Amino acid sequence: MRLAISCIVILSTACHRQTAEDHTSHMASTASTQASGRIGAELPASNAAAAARVAASPRQGEWVKVPFEAGSKDTIMAWVVYPSNARTKAPVVVVVHDIGGLSVWARGVADQLAAEGFIGVSPDMTSRLRGAPSSVELPRDSAGKLMAMVNSGERNRIISAVAKYAMSRPNAEQRYGVVGYCWGGGTAFMHGVSGGTSGFSGAVAFYGLPYMDGPKPIADSLAKIKVPMMLFNGAKDARIGAAIPALDSAMKQLGKTFTSANYDGATHGFMRSQDDPKAQRDLAEEAANLAATKDAWPKTVAFMKRNLGLK
Repeated sequence: MRLAISCIVILSTACHRQTAEDHTSHMASTASTQASGRIGAELPASNAAAAARVAASPRQGEWVKVPFEAGSKDTIMAWVVYPSNARTKAPVVVVVHDIGGLSVWARGVADQLAAEGFIGVSPDMTSRLRGAPSSVELPRDSAGKLMAMVNSGERNRIISAVAKYAMSRPNAEQRYGVVGYCWGGGTAFMHGVSGGTSGFSGAVAFYGLPYMDGPKPIADSLAKIKVPMMLFNGAKDARIGAAIPALDSAMKQLGKTFTSANYDGATHGFMRSQDDPKAQRDLAEEAANLAATKDAWPKTVAFMKRNLGLK
């Protein structure tokens, strides 16, 4: 019952959707400028800039098919990016996409993590449901229907599978973290509760919650978390914002290492949106989303470096 409640709560949050808009020239300018590295190169690209940034990346990125688990014929499609420096060993960060499925934007986050010295890997969480894993990005609505059928056990096994794969690479450390967005944020908490696999060292959730009993987190689940965790949210997502005080309190009482931030004026999905213009411009909201990204991303990188031992 608790799991059912959790799935309903997590899926009820309206995950970020990009709307068609009339500012094509502005979007093209933003995308090309960010991709060229003149601005924002220290941040993941926004949705509008992600494709150009990934295409222009100097780092090695590739599609891989990862065994689902030992003895299984099923495979998981994942995008993996390697750091380009001469570091002999690098820890792993698994990027869990939002409810729209594996997108070029999520692949861009993996690439940005590689720029920071991690092996970034983002799995397609719908791989097994799609049958033959594919690198073709699904339409958002189609992906969402499949995502609704991916339960917590499946999510945790997929994360563990791709983490094991990435940690098996010759240049990998035997430590990994998880960062997730929206549906993936809730999944990051689920992985924390499950304990993951050997080497799991921390998780960051963006606008996603742990197992909930109405407005309160389920303390029995939180008690199982053994790794440090963080949560970032845009305050315009009032549902998650309202849950943060109770979550902070519960994690503190349980003695967990946990911090959170709820950014004024920012929306659900702020890191993907950043200052991309919408059809109906809201300059204050765009500025708040970008400001939230500029604060949350460096904290995410510092968290991962600290807990995964990357100096």
